[in-house]
Amino acid sequence: MRHKEEIRVSRVYNFSAGPAVLPEEVLQEAAAEMMDYKGSGMSVMEMSHRSKWFDDIIKDAEKDLRELMNIPDNYKVLFLQGGASQFFAEVPMNLMKNKKAGYIITGQWAKKAFAEAKIYGDAVELASSADETFSYIPDCSDLPITDDMDYVYICENNTIYGTKYKKLPNTKGKNLVADVSSCFLSEPVDVSKYAVIYGGVQKNVGPAGVVIAIIREDLITDDCLPGTPTMLKWKTQADNDSLYNTPPCYGIYICGKVFKWLKKMGGLSVMKERNEEKAKILYDFLDQSKLFKGTVRKEDRSLMNVPFVTGDAELDAKFVKEATAAGFVNLKGHRTVGGMRASIYNAMPKEGVEKLVEFMKKFEEENA
Repeated sequence: MRHKEEIRVSRVYNFSAGPAVLPEEVLQEAAAEMMDYKGSGMSVMEMSHRSKWFDDIIKDAEKDLRELMNIPDNYKVLFLQGGASQFFAEVPMNLMKNKKAGYIITGQWAKKAFAEAKIYGDAVELASSADETFSYIPDCSDLPITDDMDYVYICENNTIYGTKYKKLPNTKGKNLVADVSSCFLSEPVDVSKYAVIYGGVQKNVGPAGVVIAIIREDLITDDCLPGTPTMLKWKTQADNDSLYNTPPCYGIYICGKVFKWLKKMGGLSVMKERNEEKAKILYDFLDQSKLFKGTVRKEDRSLMNVPFVTGDAELDAKFVKEATAAGFVNLKGHRTVGGMRASIYNAMPKEGVEKLVEFMKKFEEENA
């Protein structure tokens, strides 16, 4: 048997919006267990989802997530496939009993969820920030919600545009459904304020291919819209503990490791403090820079996604190219808005943000 050779790894600072940076400690653990998970003689990728090993993995992951988020007992946790984009359809399929719901449009993903809901019923735009390129969160204190609406829908953190709800909408007693894909586990949340809180994990929690949904139990029923596929009924998944079919096993395994890392780091309150500290470093620089400027109204800024521009498309492109060469990768803004965007999720170290700001200062001196 060959001796193991030391593998030298050169890591970049990955500012991608997703799939995104994961804790190095988690990646190293997964690498060590790749060929033989806890004496099973198999990789997690190879084992049956019905095995004792995987049963322990998924149950442990749920237990840790419940502890991290303090999830009430009357909420189910589901580990599903299809990502948040499939969930855009699952929400109306499972909740649109009156065939009517309210949507607050704060960016690309809320728009897509809204368009999907229109297929199944009367989706009503309650408020929007499209008039200023989604650079702010609209006033949600007195929305035109009607009694016949089944739920109110938001995308809580807008990955592309860098905005975040700092206060949840006044839903006037209606169920609140929130897509939290890009702020999931970045700070404490009161789960009881939501009817459904869900997110694709590939931004802040794990690899692409898993969506985690936390759903109040009274909303998990057989009373879905006619034609809802068996797989997309929440009751199907809840009754089978997310194992109706083969789930995204390896993705769930990595999520479970991230949950343990978060607990080890001190939980979500500590993560919020760390994230606020990182974001402040970048926003403080943007606020005083003569070349770069942030694009979001200050009170609505995300801690996770920070878009910025120089005001010159050629200079933006030059910055992205030079930053990439210097080891700061995936800073190009989303194709729909251009400019730059630094996503500074939980696993991005403070050092990465500090070094990015140093590079931006140097670039400004050379190009101002």
